Amino acid sequence: MSIKSNIEYVNELKNAAAEKSGRTGEDVLLVAVTKLHSPEEINEAIDAGVTDIGENKVQEILDKYDKVKPVRWHLIGHLQTNKVKYIIDKVCLIHSVDSLHLAKEIDKRAAQHDLTMDILVQVNSAEEESKFGVTTEETDQLIEDIAQQCPNVRIKGLMCIAPFEENPDDAKPYFAQVKKIYDKYAAKKTDRIDFSYLSMGMTNDFEAAIEEGSNLIRVGTAIFGYRDYRSEEK
Repeated sequence: MSIKSNIEYVNELKNAAAEKSGRTGEDVLLVAVTKLHSPEEINEAIDAGVTDIGENKVQEILDKYDKVKPVRWHLIGHLQTNKVKYIIDKVCLIHSVDSLHLAKEIDKRAAQHDLTMDILVQVNSAEEESKFGVTTEETDQLIEDIAQQCPNVRIKGLMCIAPFEENPDDAKPYFAQVKKIYDKYAAKKTDRIDFSYLSMGMTNDFEAAIEEGSNLIRVGTAIFGYRDYRSEEK
């Protein structure tokens, strides 16, 4: 199947899941995850209607940025503080903020560029040791600390990566925990806390995530096919 037909199929599933949760497909943003995929493939996806792409690594953004058609870039992978300066003026949203230390570096670099950087706080609701993110218990404190100490950062919501489950419905409790936190802050917007995005769901579980309230899904394999990790240098 072509990238275009894959996108159409993902959108069909997205729309159906959104309807199950009392929304429309337009209420859920599709971010195409382009890790290890070429600028040519990314441009094909953009031609097929993709408006937002997500990269896991800063270096891939830098390598592809000038070779890709106009699109909104998201940094969705773990971000090291020493890499923030390279993408602060290139991405529209950083999904993976899990410490005040990182938020302060983002704030510093955003101030240097006279901009406000939109971020998501990454929540590890399953408390998996192999994944980054704060626990659900730590989330409130991190949100409050960032809001108080980082004037050039705007918290736009939360991000979650659920454990891989053979039955995606088994991931729903992890999504539901994060949705509960999201709803609390979405109801009390301020200049620094302006929740708009609940980034949950990937190729294996995005339908379950949408049914639990996600309004942003990060899908790569279902669009581009399996990646050749042998080509990844690091």
